[in-house]
Amino acid sequence: MHLPDSISHYLHSQGWGKITSAEPVGGGCINDARCVTTSNGPQLFLKLNTSTPPDMFQREAEGLNALTVEGGPRVPRPYLVGEEFLLLEYLSPARPAKDYWETLGRRLAHVHATTQPRFGFAHDNYLGSTPQPNRWDENGFNFFAEQRLLFQGKLAREHGRLSQARLNQIEKLAARLNELVPEQPASLLHGDLWSGNVIAGPEGQACLIDPAAHFGWAEADLAMTTLFGGFSESFYAAYAAARPLAPGYRSRFEIYNLYHLLNHLNLFGSSYLGSVEQILAKYI
Repeated sequence: MHLPDSISHYLHSQGWGKITSAEPVGGGCINDARCVTTSNGPQLFLKLNTSTPPDMFQREAEGLNALTVEGGPRVPRPYLVGEEFLLLEYLSPARPAKDYWETLGRRLAHVHATTQPRFGFAHDNYLGSTPQPNRWDENGFNFFAEQRLLFQGKLAREHGRLSQARLNQIEKLAARLNELVPEQPASLLHGDLWSGNVIAGPEGQACLIDPAAHFGWAEADLAMTTLFGGFSESFYAAYAAARPLAPGYRSRFEIYNLYHLLNHLNLFGSSYLGSVEQILAKYI
């Protein structure tokens, strides 16, 4: 398999020698993932994709760099990025440590304690392969309404996957967010925090991969942990001990997860429509 010449040049500049193997790694649904072994340096993780938007890997690298917070969960270090590849630190897998979930809860709370005055991010990025707008907004309700719920809802309507009546319901829900959600600061979020984006890395510690990073509501990050598998209860207890949560926070998870379910409706089709309709029926 031919790899981009810029990767070989980078390895040489680091004194890591040549690539001796690039073995496929399972688990990726979008990219060709490889564990790269070098003759004189470390193992590396390489993502390849010739059909992604040209800035997709750059945006991922920016998210990983943003999430490299002292005291936060470990994330892979980006080494080199191109339009068709991302070369990362390889986090060697291990059995989860005894305190795996508790440590992740404390460390994620530390990331969420990183706040700033506005919601958004330095650049738009991607949620999976869907564009994710991140225009700066001082109002968290406006940000979540316009750039999360309505963005996905309008996209689904354009694709013929959502009726106008359902889009009208999303608009009504978006208009009620300040009644349903408490004021929260703009916290640094992973943005795509489901169980598949948490791996047991070196020393069995929980590591985060594949972010859709931005500054948003911390409850929204926690909400996604309950989709597609869920996290241990010890994770939530450790998080709450480190960063107390507003009363009734779990009751709001469906509102935040509507964003991700709409994204899955856009990406994967009508099998997610029922879940979207169930949430809308509860609030509208």
